[in-house]
Amino acid sequence: MQTQGQRGNTRRYGPPPARSAWRYGPPPALSAVRARVGVRVRQWEPPPAKRVLDLTLGSALLTLATPLLAAGAVALAARRPPGGVLTRSPRVGLDGHVFVLRSLRTRRLRLDLLSRLPYVVRGDLSLVGPEPLAPDDPRSGTDPAGTSASPGARHWRQELKPGLTGLAQIRSRSGMPWDEPALLDQHYAEHHGVRLDLAILASAVHTPLREATRGLARRGKARLSDTDHRLSGYSTAEEVGSVGTD
Repeated sequence: MQTQGQRGNTRRYGPPPARSAWRYGPPPALSAVRARVGVRVRQWEPPPAKRVLDLTLGSALLTLATPLLAAGAVALAARRPPGGVLTRSPRVGLDGHVFVLRSLRTRRLRLDLLSRLPYVVRGDLSLVGPEPLAPDDPRSGTDPAGTSASPGARHWRQELKPGLTGLAQIRSRSGMPWDEPALLDQHYAEHHGVRLDLAILASAVHTPLREATRGLARRGKARLSDTDHRLSGYSTAEEVGSVGTD
């Protein structure tokens, strides 16, 4: 039996031992608790290479094109076109998601395509992909309400994001039977990848530059005439007379 002094010393030099907080053992791991209650632990996955290409190259192109897009928007606003500076149209994206696509109301310098770069960065579009179609287009595989209407079309079109350019856009100008846009889009859906995307982007840039170079060359030739190569003092009448005597 403890005396009063001993009890006072016990209170003075420390409280009685507390009950263990882990009375029934240490707390289980958080992952085990989540697994027990049915909560799935979602692990971080790196984005696919196609999305990385869209983000990096799309952001760079948007940064470079912003001054040109601003100048084009100001020029269009000064003209006051009917309907405004931007066109607005619903388009079907990945998994049949319908979004409103806004573009500058001009095709000069391909500003209409460049104005869609924010949709690439945001994730509604890709740099390369099938043509973005309207919900009421039979090729989109959806009805006007945006629900899936054709499971067969979903396999090769709605599994991919539409793109600014694509295999159909760069090959359909040839007019060959095997270069039909639907066949080209389906071929891209079956063989798409970063290498094919880079090849399509290179062709999409090279073709307009080649056409512009040919146009400049044709203009230069049109300005030249036969008289530009004749010697000074040459008379057209002499040429006519010589032909008549023969």
